[in-house]
Amino acid sequence: MRRRSLSSAANATLKGRKWDALIIGGGHNGLTAAAYLARGGLSVAVLERRHVIGGAAVTEELVPGFKFSRCSYLQSLLRPSVIKELELPKHGLKLLKRNPSSFTPCLDGRYLLLGPDKGLNHSEISKFSLNDADAYPRYENQLENFCKFMDLVLDSSPPESLQHKSSLNEQLKNKLQNSVFWASCLRQASSLGQKEMVEFMDLLLAPASKVLNNWFETDVLKATLATDAVIGSTASVHTPGSGYVLLHHVMGETGGDRGVWSYVEGGMGSISKAISNAAMEAGAHIVTNSEVSQLLIEDSSTVCGVILADGTKVHSSIVLSNATPYRTFMELVPNDTLPDDFVRAIKHSDYSSATTKINVAVDKLPQFECCKLNHPHAGPQHVGTIHIGSESMEEIHSASQDAVNGVPSRRPVIEMTIPSTLDKTISPPGMHVINLFVQYTPYKPLDGDWQDHEYRESFAQKCFKLIDEYAPGFSTSVIGYDMLTPPDLEREIGLTGGNIFHGAMGLDSLFLMRPVKGWSNYKTPLQGLYLCGSGAHPGGGVMGAPGRNAARLVLQDLKKTT
Repeated sequence: MRRRSLSSAANATLKGRKWDALIIGGGHNGLTAAAYLARGGLSVAVLERRHVIGGAAVTEELVPGFKFSRCSYLQSLLRPSVIKELELPKHGLKLLKRNPSSFTPCLDGRYLLLGPDKGLNHSEISKFSLNDADAYPRYENQLENFCKFMDLVLDSSPPESLQHKSSLNEQLKNKLQNSVFWASCLRQASSLGQKEMVEFMDLLLAPASKVLNNWFETDVLKATLATDAVIGSTASVHTPGSGYVLLHHVMGETGGDRGVWSYVEGGMGSISKAISNAAMEAGAHIVTNSEVSQLLIEDSSTVCGVILADGTKVHSSIVLSNATPYRTFMELVPNDTLPDDFVRAIKHSDYSSATTKINVAVDKLPQFECCKLNHPHAGPQHVGTIHIGSESMEEIHSASQDAVNGVPSRRPVIEMTIPSTLDKTISPPGMHVINLFVQYTPYKPLDGDWQDHEYRESFAQKCFKLIDEYAPGFSTSVIGYDMLTPPDLEREIGLTGGNIFHGAMGLDSLFLMRPVKGWSNYKTPLQGLYLCGSGAHPGGGVMGAPGRNAARLVLQDLKKTT
């Protein structure tokens, strides 16, 4: 076993050598990249600004005795290849499947439960529409087929053209690799068939409302599914291209079950901890409380290391940035180093956000009036994602329009999860941890300021009172809470604009266009600098794919030079 190393300050070991690779940011993608690079035989150091590793996939004890997944709160998108190759279960990763996986209460006394149980889904949807109950398995099957098509794309570097001057041999190799990728895509497309490919294109390009209206007639079913299309974005269900985000959120799996989301025992920080354990076992060095202030550049276009906030210089000919593209190129790279057209593209990328995360400690479970149950133990309604204020797609659209007009939603769209129903390690007995993922909250509201304590408190109470409409008395169960608005997410976690995906997930910002056109394969205009975070292909969510793909590309590039 190789040396494990996790320390809380830049020490002599960090300063006194030239590293093969440095990684800016100890989020899950940076840690994933570190694990693969260290396994590839490189000396690797991860530099994390905060006191804790994990980035947005982090567990923090914000109220004494209560451990919160402070930002991201569910697992499904983590690539099976990452889990298997890094042996994450061996390193402590334990996934807790949710069944049922979603619960939508209605003010008229009805409710909808959905999950991996096909029988449950049919009986629950039949309460509203027999036609929809029959259509739902076909809808799920179609999305699953589309996800299989996407697997190749997610686990590969985009087939980018060569950006730097290269030899004829390199050009031929690049053309061959790209041809292999496109040939694989064509094979996948032909296996789907033309009718399915047309449906696939419609899903990618259409508003989620159009996609769901073509499948279903029940408002509450469409609204429940539509939340996946707008989660973490400023988009409405009527925004063209929101259908892709719907697909993005069902393309994951848990234990081989496609589209099934799970809790992680110990919170989302346990994912980051398991990946860091794998990285350290391979020999990676992870340093917290170590903020990078600037990249070191030589010969005007070649990276040679980083400068830390305390002035320490750390040297390496390869640097991978897990920071957002904006932070990487506009704040860490010295001025007048990058091409003007590249700077313009980065500067004008969409980092807007309307997401607020509220982490709540409660002394009892919420009791939903529509269930007519009143006992202290968790029922099926508590296990999955609870959709509050999402009884119709028009409700979601109205909430988004408030934010377009510059004010937080009057009736916010809330995804409530209670991980402590399955995970007994994160709260005191009889008490619970509740995550509220709330939309829509503008970065700069016109009717107040997120730095104003009273303004913040009034919005939190608005959310709690909305939950009271469905679960009377919820507000009185709150022991304490922590709220992260878009500016808080930017300041605390380093998410530019508060965008949880490191940049919008519209079709103009994905695949060959992510982060900008011409630079989609993790390389950058600076020799030796790579992106490995969610701002690179294939985008946001706790996937690990950008970290894995970027590390593999680095190792390939190093083979070419040796």
